[in-house]
Amino acid sequence: MATLTQKQELFAQAVASGKSQADAYREAYNTGNMKDSSIHVNACKLMSETKIAQRVASIQQAAATVVQLTLQTHLAKLAELRDAALAAEQYGAAIRAEELRGKAAGLYKDRVEIEGNTQQHMTVRFVRPDEVATEG
Repeated sequence: MATLTQKQELFAQAVASGKSQADAYREAYNTGNMKDSSIHVNACKLMSETKIAQRVASIQQAAATVVQLTLQTHLAKLAELRDAALAAEQYGAAIRAEELRGKAAGLYKDRVEIEGNTQQHMTVRFVRPDEVATEG
């Protein structure tokens, strides 16, 4: 991969971390006397450079790998705890460990109900997953 300048690297890291291209450009470059439109144009031009786009993708891929390994480790540990609880005939703890594995894997979603309108009083009620399952 081509070598980036220090400012290009800062820009790539900021974009990879989730900042907008314009915000990343502001962070990496001296933009005090620049118009917003100029910042947006320059940021877009910079991001269109192959070496910059490749660096951003590389940083994001490395971060995604770390997150995936962390999730896999977490799920494996919860499975280990579930198995130990089952072996000890602690079924409540085993069920809870399995529930937490499901939540960590994204199998369960919390649902929020909002009643009312934006002009007056609103009621917000958090609904537990077991309530959702029993609703008709």
